Amino acid sequence: MVRADQRSGKTPRPSVWLEDRERGGRRGGDRPSGLDRGRITEATVRLLDAEGLEKFSMRRLAAELDVTAMSVYWYVDTKDDLLELALDRAFGELALPEPESGADWRDELRALAREYRALLVRHSWLPALVGRFLNIGPHALRFSGAVQRVLGRTGLPEHGVTGAIAAVFQFVYGHGTVEGHFRARVASTGLTADEYHHRAMTEVLRDPDASDVIGRSARIMEARGGDTVEEMLERDFTFALDLLIAGIEAMVARGQG
Repeated sequence: MVRADQRSGKTPRPSVWLEDRERGGRRGGDRPSGLDRGRITEATVRLLDAEGLEKFSMRRLAAELDVTAMSVYWYVDTKDDLLELALDRAFGELALPEPESGADWRDELRALAREYRALLVRHSWLPALVGRFLNIGPHALRFSGAVQRVLGRTGLPEHGVTGAIAAVFQFVYGHGTVEGHFRARVASTGLTADEYHHRAMTEVLRDPDASDVIGRSARIMEARGGDTVEEMLERDFTFALDLLIAGIEAMVARGQG
């Protein structure tokens, strides 16, 4: 599909946040009554949560708002603008530590990681947009600033902070993305997570090509413990995060980064 900016010969903007749209739209005429960017963005997040990224369209959004599509375009130029706005709105849900809280960096890092994981699971469309946009909206920048402050107190040299950020939050991104996919799959079956897991393991263990590897996996999971899928996910996430924190501590102790 040819984008509007390609048809017009314009260079695509790096980010919707690099222009001032609150001054009022580029199209002529009066501002559509009852609309603003905030309301449009909130409706976008609701639709994405309910129907997913693939089904989202400007027409569907306009119908949700009970306006014409042209009314929406008065505030944004493209669907990508809206998706970038929705991405930042989601980041606004993250609870962040106070800049001068005085808490241990380990506790704050765990809290930030858990917040990010929950966000990715709660909004299953969000992982597909992370990296697609610059993500320099006000809420995303506050989250990035909090992460930088916390990891800046670890004792790592400054040149090692970005690596630590990547290690922790790329892990959280991957874990949260897979967990979100799993929960969506479970929801589509009408089963509980525990029922789905039990049925899947039972069926796979009957497959001679998979039974050996899956059998070993089952024994590893049994050793790990956890009576429910929720407990298993939580134990894995907690232990993996502790490994990463221990790695940071070890690097600091060795005077490396």
